[in-house]
Amino acid sequence: MDPDIEAACHELLLRLAGRMPDQLLWRFRDWLGEGAMTTLARILPRTLLKHNIDLDQPEYRLLVAGLVPHGADWHQVSSTLGVDDIGENRYTFTESAPDRVNSVDPVSALVHATLRGRPDVGEVRESWRHGEGEPKRVLLITALAGLPRLTGELQRVLRVLGDEEPSVEVMPPRFEPPTYHQAALASSGLVCTGAAEGGHRLAA
Repeated sequence: MDPDIEAACHELLLRLAGRMPDQLLWRFRDWLGEGAMTTLARILPRTLLKHNIDLDQPEYRLLVAGLVPHGADWHQVSSTLGVDDIGENRYTFTESAPDRVNSVDPVSALVHATLRGRPDVGEVRESWRHGEGEPKRVLLITALAGLPRLTGELQRVLRVLGDEEPSVEVMPPRFEPPTYHQAALASSGLVCTGAAEGGHRLAA
């Protein structure tokens, strides 16, 4: 896959966190990690329209760059560009899960074992999202390469451990986090660090 196209799709899906329903977003990220670009190109623009999710100009350019080369319907793509500013983040975040009785957390333990000292991985952080239903774990990771595949791998780990709609935010270096990610990072705890030079810290 063209790395520029892959990077455009991955960044767009990052920017849709907190705006697109979790049950849809994780699936789109899974498809990207598996290289299912034709499926993604066919379904993502239609989903944005169905759920009234408008894109701003930078996001629209990412959609065009990432999916038009794979056959996305141009009329649907052009209809996703909104005229209003993107709404504010509607969630709050905390560093730890509330009312946790069992201090042993198998998810954090497995993520730590999987990513600690791993090449191309920087910081691995965790936050808990509040605002709709039960508190939800959000993993926040910086990586130098293979971002869609790392996202897919970690999503599968979380699903095996019981999170049916995992939230895994794998960010490239020098990525300017949207409001949603800024809020999550500001209330996050360190899980582990990989072996990427300097740790590539996630700035809150």
